[in-house]
Amino acid sequence: QVQLVESGGGLVQPGGSLRLSCAASGFTFSSYAMSWYRQVPGKQRELVATISSSSSTNYADSVKGRFTISRENVKKTVYLQMISLEPEDTAVYYCKAAKSTPTPISLWGQGTQVTVSS
Repeated sequence: QVQLVESGGGLVQPGGSLRLSCAASGFTFSSYAMSWYRQVPGKQRELVATISSSSSTNYADSVKGRFTISRENVKKTVYLQMISLEPEDTAVYYCKAAKSTPTPISLWGQGTQVTVSS
C-alpha cells in the first residue's frame, strides 16, 4: 500500500523544538524528492523544505537557519527538525513525495498538527 504517515507534531512553547517524521511505504522512496509543506486554515499550503533524491536541500526563507530536512533511505523516512519555534510556525504539516520521470507522481500524507503557544 502506497502511503506517507507523518508523526511528531504537538504543542510546544515558543523557542522550543520538535522533530517531525514521515514514514513512506509502497514505493521506491530513494527515487523521490521529499518535501514538507504547511497550511494554516484559510491560507494556501506553503512549501517549507525540500530534499532531493541526491539529498540536496532547499528551504523557505521563513525557516532558514531554524529547520533542517533530512532523509534516511534505509528507513524510508524523511525528517523535519524544527528549533526556535515561533507562534507563526503553527500549522498542519504535510509530507509530500514527488517524482517527475518517467511519469509525474505526487503523494501526500495526512498531516500532523504543530501548535506553538505559551
